[in-house]
Amino acid sequence: MADDNDGKRSGPVLQLLASGLQFWIRQQCQAVDSLEIQLHGSAFGLLRGRLEGVSLVARRVIFSDLEIELVDLRSDAIQVQIGGLLRGQPLQLDHAFRVHGFVALSGPGLSRSLSTPHWRGLGDQLADGLLGLSPLQELRIERDRLLLWAEGLHCETEPRARDGRIELVHCDTGLCVPLPADPNIQIDVAELSGGLLQLRGSARVSP
Repeated sequence: MADDNDGKRSGPVLQLLASGLQFWIRQQCQAVDSLEIQLHGSAFGLLRGRLEGVSLVARRVIFSDLEIELVDLRSDAIQVQIGGLLRGQPLQLDHAFRVHGFVALSGPGLSRSLSTPHWRGLGDQLADGLLGLSPLQELRIERDRLLLWAEGLHCETEPRARDGRIELVHCDTGLCVPLPADPNIQIDVAELSGGLLQLRGSARVSP
């Protein structure tokens, strides 16, 4: 347990660190509507540049042209440069760390994302693989199905997590199209719930 002096000194540092982390996270994203952060750890560890973890909840995020309705994550321990913050410098994160949790994506958000230049190729790849047609015109989530539309035709699919990546499975034919895998991301669960595509897993974050 930290002594009283450590607790008193950690208060302003904690506020600085929380502000620095919020600023750093917003810098990584194109847009963040709301962001809540909770820091975990002792005053003793904090004053020596170690956090036991960070929990965050963010809503209506755009990251790399991907629209995300909800992000709910908890990180492993993080090494932070407290000295720079105390001198008024931006937060420095020099070491990679892991995060665990889930993200939720809406049908309209996914459809808009897959129409951007960054993701259009993936959308067309999915439409071609599952419908035999491209380009992808629209993506919808209806009940427990993810629908793809191209050239006026559509198919119903289900998302599935397999070997750490996401697959879309054609509900009628069983045809399966895997999405490109990122070696830094492990997807454990992919499901449709409440009109959202929910993904649960972990990722390695490299500053």
